Amino acid sequence: MLCAAIDIGSNTTRVLVAEPDDGQLRKVMEQRAYNRIGKGTTHDGAIDDDKVAEVADIVATQVRLAEELGAEAIRIDATAAIREAANRDEIVTRIARECGLEVEVLSEHDEGRLAFIGATKTLGHPVEGDIGVVDVGGGSSEVILGTVSEGVREVKSFKIGSGSLAEDFITNDPPSPSEIRAIRDHISDFFEGVELDRPDQAVAVGGSATSLRALVGTVLEYETLERGIRVLCGDPVDVVAKRFELDPRRVRILPTGVLLLEKLSELLGQPLQIGKGGLREGIILDLLGASNGAPAKLAA
Repeated sequence: MLCAAIDIGSNTTRVLVAEPDDGQLRKVMEQRAYNRIGKGTTHDGAIDDDKVAEVADIVATQVRLAEELGAEAIRIDATAAIREAANRDEIVTRIARECGLEVEVLSEHDEGRLAFIGATKTLGHPVEGDIGVVDVGGGSSEVILGTVSEGVREVKSFKIGSGSLAEDFITNDPPSPSEIRAIRDHISDFFEGVELDRPDQAVAVGGSATSLRALVGTVLEYETLERGIRVLCGDPVDVVAKRFELDPRRVRILPTGVLLLEKLSELLGQPLQIGKGGLREGIILDLLGASNGAPAKLAA
């Protein structure tokens, strides 16, 4: 059963087409388009018409690609940028009209639940004990706590993300030491007084985490994250992007993603293993009914 998940995020809109394969997901196609929805937000909290049209066109294209590959079920979900937009209903209506499918705006809890499923079900090994899943996005960051057997216990959503921080603090290429200090200070102030339960292990998902795999490996801890900052601040964006085969638009906002991951790892008291799956994988597993141990099939 071939399924597709389209995730409209603050930085990117991504599509994943996959099917179940021996208890895991076999990825048939992945594609992303950088939409930077936050840059289209007006002073009253609405997303401007040009940005809405751009995103609607991206989603319509991704739906068409999924259909051409034979996807039997396609689900489109929107996260923080659209969830918090003053004109969210108009945005959802416009996208649905362009692509011919409904768009679901995920609540913070549902977004966290699906990211948790995608992270824990695709690690490729048994996951025991209490797990923390960290998802740093462009406009918000989530920490999800729970267990594989009992599911999600708690979702903490913080209105701070890599894209918004980069817009506010980074003007130099590469970022200057003073900019990095200012970002650290802002993150420290933002999370002052925040306490999180400390899980037995932690997993990082999302664009910042997966991009860091090329720079520092599969485990994010203080030393590797600091090395990532040194790499990102040592050369201009285009040079780093070419060296590590990353999109320059991702590299530009990656320093703020690294600093957020560093802080959340500190709060959880655990290094972060970079996950093999996240929100989109969770959406497909939810479609297939595999998230609760049921046989892989389409949900009603």
